[in-house]
Amino acid sequence: MGLGSTMAVGAGSKLVPRVASGYVRAVLDRAIDGAGPLRPVIETAGGKLASHGGDVEKAVAALVRTHTSLAGLQGFVTNLGGLSIAAATLPANVVGVTIVQCHLVASVAHLRGYDIEDPRVRNAILAVMLGEETVEQMIRSHRLPSSPMAMATSPVHDPALDDRIAREVTGELVGRTVGRRAVMLVGKRVPLLGGAVGAGADGLGTWQVGKYAQTELRDRRLR
Repeated sequence: MGLGSTMAVGAGSKLVPRVASGYVRAVLDRAIDGAGPLRPVIETAGGKLASHGGDVEKAVAALVRTHTSLAGLQGFVTNLGGLSIAAATLPANVVGVTIVQCHLVASVAHLRGYDIEDPRVRNAILAVMLGEETVEQMIRSHRLPSSPMAMATSPVHDPALDDRIAREVTGELVGRTVGRRAVMLVGKRVPLLGGAVGAGADGLGTWQVGKYAQTELRDRRLR
């Protein structure tokens, strides 16, 4: 998952309204509490765990699969329209993918023994959504202080980090999505082709986020 470019963010400002940094916090809260077909994270994670005989890793793998499918489905739906409604469907797609990915990462964190009400863990959830490559680049450029795992397990909560990471995540998510949609404009001239491309891109992106959550948010349960 590459870093959203400055050009992509610039293009985004022409296609969608400016998104406040509080947007991503609100979406995270909504995702954890449950939204649309997504039940609250604790219920979803608990249900997966029960259906896999209490095996946390099997439950985590199942969560990645189901959320990848759901992200692909909503990506398809929000991209079915032709070129004329591209600008109108973009915000819905940003929100839809973000909710699904937040819900997935929070579910993995919960199963692995993290307190998803802890602000340190919530910062880590948002960071995971950026993807491994982006996180590494942002750490090198001092835009993030440390890895998601280190954020989640920090001995103290730094309130100043809350707004900073929300701004970084919001900018990266919108920039990345707008950049991808710019490339897809040709596909939108053929409605079903646009939907197929959207489904593939959103599904792949969510699978990558899920895999990063699996490797980064290591198990903290008491044995």
